[in-house]
Amino acid sequence: MTDSSTGRLRRLRRLLTLLFTTMNALGLVVLAWLLIDADDDQGRQRLDSDVRQVAATLARLITADGGTIVTAYIGTDTVNEQCPQFAVLPGDAPRFEPYRGKRECVTVDDALLNRLATEATGTNRSQTGYETTAEGRLVYVAADPIKDPEKQIVGAVVVVADAESVREEHTEWILLVVGGCALLVLGLGAAGYFIAGRAIRPAAAALEQQKALLDGVSQLVDGVVHDLKTPVAGLRALAEAASRNPAEQAEMLPRTIRLAAMMGDIIDLWPKRARVTAGVEELSIGPLMLDQLVEMVVEDMPGDDARIAVSTVPTRVDGDATLLRRAVANLIGNALSHGRAPGEVADIQVTVLDGRVIIADHGPGVDPEGAAALFERFVSGGGSTGIGLAVVRWVADIHGGTLRVYNRDEGGAIFELDLPVSAP
Repeated sequence: MTDSSTGRLRRLRRLLTLLFTTMNALGLVVLAWLLIDADDDQGRQRLDSDVRQVAATLARLITADGGTIVTAYIGTDTVNEQCPQFAVLPGDAPRFEPYRGKRECVTVDDALLNRLATEATGTNRSQTGYETTAEGRLVYVAADPIKDPEKQIVGAVVVVADAESVREEHTEWILLVVGGCALLVLGLGAAGYFIAGRAIRPAAAALEQQKALLDGVSQLVDGVVHDLKTPVAGLRALAEAASRNPAEQAEMLPRTIRLAAMMGDIIDLWPKRARVTAGVEELSIGPLMLDQLVEMVVEDMPGDDARIAVSTVPTRVDGDATLLRRAVANLIGNALSHGRAPGEVADIQVTVLDGRVIIADHGPGVDPEGAAALFERFVSGGGSTGIGLAVVRWVADIHGGTLRVYNRDEGGAIFELDLPVSAP
């Protein structure tokens, strides 16, 4: 997948996550507002019920006759010693001696009480709501006018309830709701990111498959040119030998045919690798004798300026014969190119046992710090294209095997291709 495609998918995922989170956050804001408003109404109703209960009790205990208010019965009732507290005041009515309940539940200044009584008697209407005392304390009040039998207003009853505890409970509820919503928004953001990732996964997979196919195609030309060098060299050497020795042409013909077949396999290999990498084709896996395969590859390698010794133990593996031949040929070709001292003949030892193909040379060895990078595409320890070893690692990976390289104690490098052994 290209960087631009990856960037677009990431931006799309962030946008989808933002939209999902924003829509749900708006819903949570509405829900939070409803919950907070409902709690506020509940607290107000509770306070209103308390003050109304006291006001109703006082309405039964207070009598008014001929403009005179009688409060004597109040002192005989428990309301006189309970909260909410109350006061009986003249307001705008003719003056009389105010009466206050015996218990003071909250300190309330006279100015506030008189104002409430004046409003109730002046408007002939009950007054309820939140008020703030001179000390800054929140209270809930109810002020009801008192009427005599002739419906004349003769005073007012003012009931005061402390609302601080209700306000504190409401504040705690607000913090709880806001905190819960914040956590939910974070959770929804994470869920949105996950859902957005799942939503764009098919597009990402399609782009990844396209990239894999394009990468495979881009390697086709370089890979074919690189891998054809060895069989072409071998075929040329056979042709020159046949021209010098006409009597041996018949013996050289089978090798010539195998080299031509190898060239055909190489041409087919790279498109096949692209299709396999893209997931549109499967490997042709079958049982084969690894030792025999390696011996045939060595036999077809050009060896005019090299010594290749082979030591094998019968080894059976399950694999794609074409790909494994190419992997072994690339390893031996790499040893022929780089596994020798300048001006000397390449001396290579090939060993096959227990599913392993071990190729040792007498060259300069490899840099331990850069050994792993040798298996990357376009990375080479010499002047080559750096494709051959990358192909070997790919073949090892798709067969469930491994490829590693290390230096010999006496000098030179060892490449080891390890494949799972077939069950007997």
